Amino acid sequence: MEDLQLICNLLTKTLRATSNLSNLSSLEYDSKTETVKATFENDSVKIANVSMDSGTSMINDIIKQIA
Repeated sequence: MEDLQLICNLLTKTLRATSNLSNLSSLEYDSKTETVKATFENDSVKIANVSMDSGTSMINDIIKQIA
């Protein structure tokens, strides 16, 4: 089983290196709702639906839904 929070932690570091998402503070995976909460430096929040996703599918869905 994949550690989806670990993937989110690593993805956060990667996305911070981009100009488009350099203000990303964190990505928090919620296994109960199968969503990822993206929090930004200005305290704004976006929620990405990652229901039934594998790790790689989750990465794609997060980027599509928060970028």
